[in-house]
Amino acid sequence: MARALTSDESALFERLKGDLMLAQVPLENADAYYDGMQRLEQLGLAIPPELERFTVIVNWPRVVVDAIADRLDVKGFRLPGSDTADEDLQRLWLEAGMNELDLMSRLDYLVYGRRYRCVGTDDAGGPLITVESPRQIITDRDSRTGKITSALRLYDVENGQAKSATLYLPNETLWLKNDGGWEVDDDDGHGLGVVPVVPTFRRRRTTIPAGRTLQGTSAMADVIPVTDAAARDITNAQLAQETHAVPQRGVLGASKGDFVDRDGKPMPVWEAYFGAVWAIANKDAKTFQFDASDMQNFERMMDLYARLASGVSGLPPNYFGLAADDAASADAIRSREARLVKIAERDQVALGNSDAEVLRIAMRIKDGAWSKDLVGIETLWHDAGTPTVASRADAVVKMYAATDVNGRPLIPRRMAMEELGWSPAKIERALELLALEESDPYVRQQAEKDAAAGVAAIGG
Repeated sequence: MARALTSDESALFERLKGDLMLAQVPLENADAYYDGMQRLEQLGLAIPPELERFTVIVNWPRVVVDAIADRLDVKGFRLPGSDTADEDLQRLWLEAGMNELDLMSRLDYLVYGRRYRCVGTDDAGGPLITVESPRQIITDRDSRTGKITSALRLYDVENGQAKSATLYLPNETLWLKNDGGWEVDDDDGHGLGVVPVVPTFRRRRTTIPAGRTLQGTSAMADVIPVTDAAARDITNAQLAQETHAVPQRGVLGASKGDFVDRDGKPMPVWEAYFGAVWAIANKDAKTFQFDASDMQNFERMMDLYARLASGVSGLPPNYFGLAADDAASADAIRSREARLVKIAERDQVALGNSDAEVLRIAMRIKDGAWSKDLVGIETLWHDAGTPTVASRADAVVKMYAATDVNGRPLIPRRMAMEELGWSPAKIERALELLALEESDPYVRQQAEKDAAAGVAAIGG
């Protein structure tokens, strides 16, 4: 049965709605820059307004975001006091589809500087984890405790107006409908004691700086002004290529009647310009041409902007199309990527803490009670310095091959498998097979032959 909002609920709803509306412009702007659809501001001096359709966008914001996102891969979750990833938490994460959904949420985190996950119940009464757009949801936080006290999600937008909303409170969730006025359509008295919405803010500050309405900083923020400058430069270069890169030609002493074809009809302008102007019958006419414009100044400016983008973003210059200044050795590559790796590791801290909070709430819904064992869940990440499977495997093999003074591997076998990103089930299966090889002489002999054949194939 629908009911009206109480005065407190109505006041909270209007305040959160107002905050969400204020966030729309900067969030829409971030969307445009990531998609390369931003409106480029021009002075109108070099490019007339009617030629703005020749604008070329250099999508460096997406380069920055994707470069960091490629280094944020969750490996698993570990309980306090445990040395290995927890199978139950990993299973819950995968059953919720978070191995795919969390990719979207991390992209939101880097593009908008914030992301949101909601935890509820599915049709069977189990935990349901969803990823929500920062353009549809906003939270309110207690300034003393830092806890989320409420959240609002607006959706089902028609003609710019939301028709549905969800108001999240610590002990209940209200579903609202807008049918000439907002009213409560349904509710869920879950009694969790916490708001089941978990935000993550990038580069949080104790206060929101003046001139910025949102908490959280987009990974694109510093590179956006440089991107606009580079887009203007390459747009000007395109226009110059059409008008000044080809030598300008002219003729003196000719009249309009000299530019006719054999039938006496006027030639098209392009035909007269590119061909017939060099072979007119008027003996008094003289042709000439100016030197073509030098386009290198545009290239030099693009190189400058690329280096500036590299400096403010922390990405190596080659990410922006510049050749590296040093040799392409492994040490040189690691040195160039050191700042990018550290940026990714900083992001892993904020992302990992919110992942742990999502799992705590999901396990509360699954088990029906809060567990002290879940306090201090640790999110395990793949090394941000080895973003590909091949580079990760190479690093793990080298660590496992290294030995201490007693000849023991630097890391245990199980830990090496965890670093490779194997699931607990796959690790157990591998350890069983290894144990079988070690206990059965025939199996061990066959394994040694297979290994030798593999080495020979690689060497050949």
